[in-house]
Amino acid sequence: MDKIRVVGGVALRGRVETSGAKNAALPAMAATLLTGDAVQLENLPRVRDILTTRDLLEKMGAEAEIREDGTGTFRAGEISSLEAPYELVKTMRASILVLGPLLGRFRKARVSLPGGCAIGARPVNIHLAGLEKMGAVCEVAHGYVEASTAGLTGAYIQMETVTVTGTENLMMAATLADGETVLDNAACEPEVVDLAAMLRAMGAHIEGDGTRTIRIRGVRRLRGCRHRIIPDRIEAGTFAVAGAITRGEVEVANCNPEHLKAVLTQLAQAGAEISIGKDGFRIRGRDPISSKNVTTYPYPAFPTDMQAQYMALMTQGDGIAIITETIFENRFLHALEMIRMGADITVEGRQALVRGGRPLTGAAVLASDLRASASLILAGLVAEGETVIDRVYHLDRGYYRIEDKMAQLGARIERIR
Repeated sequence: MDKIRVVGGVALRGRVETSGAKNAALPAMAATLLTGDAVQLENLPRVRDILTTRDLLEKMGAEAEIREDGTGTFRAGEISSLEAPYELVKTMRASILVLGPLLGRFRKARVSLPGGCAIGARPVNIHLAGLEKMGAVCEVAHGYVEASTAGLTGAYIQMETVTVTGTENLMMAATLADGETVLDNAACEPEVVDLAAMLRAMGAHIEGDGTRTIRIRGVRRLRGCRHRIIPDRIEAGTFAVAGAITRGEVEVANCNPEHLKAVLTQLAQAGAEISIGKDGFRIRGRDPISSKNVTTYPYPAFPTDMQAQYMALMTQGDGIAIITETIFENRFLHALEMIRMGADITVEGRQALVRGGRPLTGAAVLASDLRASASLILAGLVAEGETVIDRVYHLDRGYYRIEDKMAQLGARIERIR
């Protein structure tokens, strides 16, 4: 099993390119099931979740090719299976995204309940409740969601809580439903907007994406299209924290700074100097790092996927910072590993109190989830001595060669195979 070795003490400097967004690419790949025509996707990151989804589409009988340059061609003209088996999807929660497209186009689906990171419950009940309002019959049996319909019809769906994958799943299903579907309390994330743009290019009628109310008027069929995946705002944010925590100067290119507004605002409040351009930004870390509280909320607020990285930064702060996690109830596992490195962190329920100013020392640590992996690399960048991070298969699910990109900025980092 691979590990990542980091030796701290280097201020990162240079330019880094942002990869395509995994969390936008996954629903886009699921959406290729909505048509029998060829779909071209660009800027796909070659991370494990993307390759697993490619394998899943091929298992269903679709053609799915992803090339080294990040372009992919998909054609779901002939589908031999309407099942997403456990063996393929046990490592990624985004597998549930094939449910909506399969029901919308083929009126039947059998999808294993998703796995993924150990960061708390991610119930699919909101997905199923919405599909049932549209005329589907959904049952959970033997670890699978089994769903069927005589034909989906438009409906008004008041979503119990904001859910990105739930919004995406229902939006895709509604594109082929009879009549208009309204999603109220929908997610506003850039990844949802990106999916809506792709679906419109396929011939769907969608309005209101990027707001809390999305309207979809169903059509009889969708066509193929060419679509470019947006840059990964979480990867860009991770490199921003890397520049700030090492007191370095990093230019993060090929990203949309508007997607990172809450993160960059928070880093500026913590003392970093940030200059924003059209397709990227430059960040300069400064002393002292100011300890600032933060609370995670759905977009456009501070994202839960940046909470672990921000905690690493706050271990170097000049005071006390309270980090409140409102999205997932079990997303502080990385705190235990940072404590092993010398951090002073107290976790009570959904809050973590981080007392900054404690020097970190290298240690052997375990990654509990995708973003925790990145946060431990960040902690290792400023720790005295060597940090070895185990279970980096989590890291490979969402970051493309992060060790190579960090090394380009001067980090002493390597993968141990």
